[in-house]
Amino acid sequence: MAVLSAVLVAGCSGDPEPRPQSSAAPAAPGSSAAAPSAPVGSGAAAKAPDLSRPQEVATGLNVPWGVAFLPGGDALVAERNTGRIVQVPAAGGAAKPVFQVPGVSAQGEGGLLGLAVSPNYAQDQYVYAYFTSSSDNRIVRFRLTGSTPEVVFSGLTKAGIHNGGRIAFGPDGQLYVGTGDAGQRGLAQDPAKPNGKILRLTPEGKPAAGNPTAGSPVYSLGHRNVQGLAWDSAGRLWAIEFGQDTFDEVNLIKPGANYGWPTVEGKGDTQGGKFTNPLVTWPTDDASPSGAAIIGDTLYVAGLRGQRLWTVPLNGEQVGTPKAEFTGKYGRLRTAVAAPDGSLWLTTSNRDGRGQPKDGDDRILRFG
Repeated sequence: MAVLSAVLVAGCSGDPEPRPQSSAAPAAPGSSAAAPSAPVGSGAAAKAPDLSRPQEVATGLNVPWGVAFLPGGDALVAERNTGRIVQVPAAGGAAKPVFQVPGVSAQGEGGLLGLAVSPNYAQDQYVYAYFTSSSDNRIVRFRLTGSTPEVVFSGLTKAGIHNGGRIAFGPDGQLYVGTGDAGQRGLAQDPAKPNGKILRLTPEGKPAAGNPTAGSPVYSLGHRNVQGLAWDSAGRLWAIEFGQDTFDEVNLIKPGANYGWPTVEGKGDTQGGKFTNPLVTWPTDDASPSGAAIIGDTLYVAGLRGQRLWTVPLNGEQVGTPKAEFTGKYGRLRTAVAAPDGSLWLTTSNRDGRGQPKDGDDRILRFG
């Protein structure tokens, strides 16, 4: 088990929700990860989802947060406030409870947050969850057959805001973790603290080999509240971050880079290259972005306060003009994720205390 006392000596660096701001690394020698594979739905030739034809695949959920797909195509969905994981059929249908994560403390923005399915699920059957406990934010892994969760990383400072929470396995088989500053701005620039960072861990929760500083889990720093992680077809990692009062961000993540928070919000003075500027910014009222997915050459970003889906054209390390979809149509949008069949799944977050729930909320929409 990796805990806060693990060495965190990396030199890497950035709602009013209160607003959070806004890699694939090469396979690490000696890693226990599976061989690299292309991210789901990331091929440049992948067909773009038809955003004009939504399919409602699940309704009546309680603040769906993390979404991760099983090998057969069904989705596991984490409910933030209940600590419950439900399974949603790939073709849509009734959500079936399959696991209750013990020890979840759902207060403010905390609770059961990100989910990830082991890249070796056929062999180990592990599911990973990031959640807020009574004392911290932590990551556990377990089997849906009812095993007691094993803590693989703990000691992340928790708060009513800025808990981060997105987890995902990268193309290199390592576990990437987006954390928040827990409302303590100084943590984001402290290389000895895991908050306000993107972490890169082995499946066992240890610092991954090949990280910017040996023995440290830190992959990048200077983040306010990372809640979106997605890889493109070339294995580049893009991260989505809530801004405070001015700008939300889309960042292209480079190992060891410092993204500036709290010194810089949005694009600003890099102080001679010390900080890395975002490639996209939005006014916080227009986005407050959470989840992200890449399908083909488009980045999809779900907006909470903005109540819209942003599409961002990608061209290598460059971006085109973002376009807003569905403004106000479905309410608050939390998670965007690429399904194994190349479709886009999108969750609403209207029951999180900041929305106006409609009959059937919260729901998951599929765009094929």
